[in-house]
Amino acid sequence: MTASGLLNVRPIIQAPMAGGASSPDLVAAVHGAGATGSLAAGYLSADALATQIAAVREQGVDTFVVNLFVPSDVEGDPDRLHEYRQELAEEAERHGATIGEAVHDDDGWGAKLDLLTQDPVPIVSFTFGCPSADVLARLREAGSATVVTVTTVEEARLAAAQGADALCVQGVEAGGHRATFDPVHGHDRPLLDLLPDVIEAVDIPVIGSGGVMTGRDVAAVLDTGAVAAQLGTAFLCCPESGAQPDHKLALRDPSFTETALTWAFTGRPARGLVNRFIDEHLGAPFAYPEIHHMTKPLRAAAAKAGDTGGMALWAGRGWRKARDLPAAELVEKLRAEASEAGVQA
Repeated sequence: MTASGLLNVRPIIQAPMAGGASSPDLVAAVHGAGATGSLAAGYLSADALATQIAAVREQGVDTFVVNLFVPSDVEGDPDRLHEYRQELAEEAERHGATIGEAVHDDDGWGAKLDLLTQDPVPIVSFTFGCPSADVLARLREAGSATVVTVTTVEEARLAAAQGADALCVQGVEAGGHRATFDPVHGHDRPLLDLLPDVIEAVDIPVIGSGGVMTGRDVAAVLDTGAVAAQLGTAFLCCPESGAQPDHKLALRDPSFTETALTWAFTGRPARGLVNRFIDEHLGAPFAYPEIHHMTKPLRAAAAKAGDTGGMALWAGRGWRKARDLPAAELVEKLRAEASEAGVQA
């Protein structure tokens, strides 16, 4: 299967990583090396997103992705949120921080869609669900290809039926948030197990993501018939990455020995390095974005104090293979390793 129509991606894609890691400089460096970069609109205002898009364009980038969080209308249980607020009190006291309010918002969904239809970008991707057919058609009419991130064959079929131009298939190995449409009843399959089933089930281009760290991993994804492999954790240690310095150091710290899926930081399943916060809040409720807003000041205080025990250290299962290299050099190495595995990337 080859990419067609509006979709124009290169075989290696730098994943969108909300929270600052996917900086305009990282996107530009990746693009300059012949791969496709992605901006993460999650947690940004529409104005802040517009500023990042402008910064990417100013560096001569003509093909890139902007990723949006699809909002949920399911609000968290007030009683469970109150219980969790009490549970977080000790963490707040640790650095003299204040627990945030349990706000249920849509992450500026409407304003960001207006921005992207008035000033279109080449590709718009989505996480946490599938937008309506009307939203996908609106973006396509503006000139943007649309990509929906999926974690099951059923999600893939739904997104294709809604009119997505392509899919990004996320395996359970992926770092950061799971893209599952239903966070409470998500299904967790390894990428190379899931990917062939999705490719067989739909007739639109498919991208593979989750645990892709080396060129050999890229080759394995492309060998399934996917048009591209998407890598996130692999780019976190690059100097152009906007990840916090202590996050980068943690990826190379031997005291961190495993990753786990947790919803303690945001109320939605996400994979990160197991630390004190994850271990102490195993019973956190599913409530996104309420818990994200509650813990945001706590995470910021921990980062300011250099306390990696209280930070959200998002990382995929292959984090040990993250390389501290300039992004362009990393892309070249990935391409060379894929070539050694018999695949041109």
